[in-house]
Amino acid sequence: MSVTSNPTPSPHTLPVRVYYEDTDAGGVVYYARYLAFAERARTEFLRQLTGRQDAMWTDSDPLFVVRHLEADYKTSGRLDDLLTVTTTLVKIGGASLDMLQLITRGEETLVAIKLTLVTVTHDGKVLRLPPEWRQKLETCANT
Repeated sequence: MSVTSNPTPSPHTLPVRVYYEDTDAGGVVYYARYLAFAERARTEFLRQLTGRQDAMWTDSDPLFVVRHLEADYKTSGRLDDLLTVTTTLVKIGGASLDMLQLITRGEETLVAIKLTLVTVTHDGKVLRLPPEWRQKLETCANT
Protein backbone atom coordinates (compact mmCIF):
# COMPACT_ATOMS: atom_id res chain seq x y z
CA MET A 1 0.00 0.00 0.00
CA SER A 2 1.46 3.29 -1.06
CA VAL A 3 0.62 6.34 1.03
CA THR A 4 2.14 9.75 0.43
CA SER A 5 3.50 11.98 3.16
CA ASN A 6 1.23 14.92 2.28
CA PRO A 7 -2.26 14.48 3.73
CA THR A 8 -5.32 15.78 1.93
CA PRO A 9 -6.67 18.81 3.73
CA SER A 10 -10.25 18.53 4.90
CA PRO A 11 -12.28 20.07 3.56
CA HIS A 12 -11.12 19.27 0.04
CA THR A 13 -12.54 21.30 -2.86
CA LEU A 14 -12.98 20.50 -6.53
CA PRO A 15 -14.34 22.92 -9.13
CA VAL A 16 -16.80 21.43 -11.63
CA ARG A 17 -18.15 23.12 -14.76
CA VAL A 18 -21.70 22.18 -15.82
CA TYR A 19 -21.73 20.98 -19.42
CA TYR A 20 -24.62 20.33 -21.78
CA GLU A 21 -24.36 16.57 -21.08
CA ASP A 22 -25.09 17.30 -17.39
CA THR A 23 -28.44 18.99 -18.05
CA ASP A 24 -31.95 18.30 -19.19
CA ALA A 25 -33.58 20.00 -22.19
CA GLY A 26 -34.15 23.15 -20.12
CA GLY A 27 -30.49 23.53 -19.16
CA VAL A 28 -31.05 22.42 -15.54
CA VAL A 29 -28.59 19.95 -14.00
CA TYR A 30 -30.08 16.45 -13.93
CA TYR A 31 -30.28 15.26 -10.30
CA ALA A 32 -28.08 12.17 -10.77
CA ARG A 33 -25.21 14.26 -12.17
CA TYR A 34 -24.66 15.74 -8.70
CA LEU A 35 -23.84 12.23 -7.49
CA ALA A 36 -21.29 11.91 -10.31
CA PHE A 37 -19.75 15.28 -9.34
CA ALA A 38 -19.54 14.09 -5.71
CA GLU A 39 -17.93 10.79 -6.77
CA ARG A 40 -15.32 12.66 -8.79
CA ALA A 41 -14.52 14.88 -5.78
CA ARG A 42 -14.20 11.86 -3.44
CA THR A 43 -11.89 10.19 -5.94
CA GLU A 44 -9.64 13.27 -5.99
CA PHE A 45 -9.72 13.44 -2.18
CA LEU A 46 -8.52 9.82 -1.98
CA ARG A 47 -6.02 10.27 -4.82
CA GLN A 48 -4.34 13.08 -2.91
CA LEU A 49 -4.36 10.98 0.24
CA THR A 50 -2.88 7.81 -1.29
CA GLY A 51 -0.77 9.49 -3.96
CA ARG A 52 -2.40 7.51 -6.78
CA GLN A 53 -5.76 6.07 -7.70
CA ASP A 54 -4.48 2.70 -8.89
CA ALA A 55 -3.21 1.97 -5.34
CA MET A 56 -6.71 0.65 -4.68
CA TRP A 57 -6.64 -1.81 -7.57
CA THR A 58 -4.26 -4.42 -6.23
CA ASP A 59 -5.51 -7.63 -4.65
CA SER A 60 -4.24 -6.68 -1.19
CA ASP A 61 -5.65 -3.14 -0.98
CA PRO A 62 -9.21 -2.32 0.09
CA LEU A 63 -11.83 -0.65 -2.05
CA PHE A 64 -14.13 2.11 -0.84
CA VAL A 65 -17.82 1.55 -1.57
CA VAL A 66 -20.82 3.71 -0.72
CA ARG A 67 -22.89 2.06 2.00
CA HIS A 68 -25.34 4.87 2.68
CA LEU A 69 -26.09 8.21 1.05
CA GLU A 70 -28.55 11.03 1.72
CA ALA A 71 -28.89 13.86 -0.77
CA ASP A 72 -30.75 17.07 0.07
CA TYR A 73 -31.45 18.97 -3.17
CA LYS A 74 -31.92 22.65 -2.32
CA THR A 75 -31.84 24.44 -5.67
CA SER A 76 -30.80 23.77 -9.25
CA GLY A 77 -27.56 24.26 -11.11
CA ARG A 78 -27.68 25.36 -14.72
CA LEU A 79 -25.74 24.96 -17.92
CA ASP A 80 -22.26 26.59 -17.76
CA ASP A 81 -22.36 27.17 -13.99
CA LEU A 82 -19.07 26.79 -12.18
CA LEU A 83 -19.77 24.67 -9.12
CA THR A 84 -17.56 23.68 -6.22
CA VAL A 85 -17.74 20.30 -4.53
CA THR A 86 -16.45 20.50 -0.97
CA THR A 87 -15.68 17.16 0.70
CA THR A 88 -15.26 17.02 4.46
CA LEU A 89 -14.21 13.90 6.33
CA VAL A 90 -16.48 13.91 9.37
CA LYS A 91 -15.77 10.61 11.13
CA ILE A 92 -13.45 7.62 10.80
CA GLY A 93 -14.77 4.24 11.94
CA GLY A 94 -13.08 0.85 12.05
CA ALA A 95 -13.90 0.14 8.41
CA SER A 96 -15.87 3.23 7.44
CA LEU A 97 -15.66 6.92 6.64
CA ASP A 98 -18.49 9.40 7.15
CA MET A 99 -18.32 12.37 4.81
CA LEU A 100 -20.24 15.51 4.05
CA GLN A 101 -20.17 16.88 0.51
CA LEU A 102 -21.59 20.27 -0.38
CA ILE A 103 -22.10 21.28 -3.98
CA THR A 104 -22.22 25.05 -4.21
CA ARG A 105 -22.43 27.87 -6.72
CA GLY A 106 -20.65 30.76 -5.10
CA GLU A 107 -22.10 31.04 -1.58
CA GLU A 108 -25.30 29.17 -2.48
CA THR A 109 -25.61 25.47 -1.56
CA LEU A 110 -27.30 23.45 -4.31
CA VAL A 111 -26.97 19.96 -2.81
CA ALA A 112 -25.83 18.60 0.56
CA ILE A 113 -24.76 14.95 0.54
CA LYS A 114 -24.11 12.89 3.68
CA LEU A 115 -22.57 9.49 3.04
CA THR A 116 -20.80 6.56 4.57
CA LEU A 117 -18.04 4.72 2.72
CA VAL A 118 -17.00 1.24 3.80
CA THR A 119 -13.71 -0.49 3.00
CA VAL A 120 -14.11 -3.93 1.47
CA THR A 121 -11.90 -6.58 -0.07
CA HIS A 122 -12.07 -7.23 -3.80
CA ASP A 123 -14.56 -10.02 -3.14
CA GLY A 124 -16.84 -7.72 -1.12
CA LYS A 125 -15.98 -8.58 2.48
CA VAL A 126 -15.75 -5.70 4.96
CA LEU A 127 -12.15 -4.91 5.86
CA ARG A 128 -10.75 -2.66 8.57
CA LEU A 129 -8.95 0.43 7.35
CA PRO A 130 -5.24 -0.29 6.89
CA PRO A 131 -3.22 1.43 9.68
CA GLU A 132 -1.25 3.61 7.24
CA TRP A 133 -4.47 4.84 5.59
CA ARG A 134 -6.07 5.46 8.99
CA GLN A 135 -3.06 7.53 10.05
CA LYS A 136 -3.31 9.73 6.96
CA LEU A 137 -7.07 10.05 7.28
CA GLU A 138 -6.78 11.10 10.92
CA THR A 139 -4.52 14.00 9.94
CA CYS A 140 -7.25 15.44 7.72
CA ALA A 141 -10.44 14.49 9.62
CA ASN A 142 -12.76 17.09 11.09
CA THR A 143 -13.35 15.07 14.26
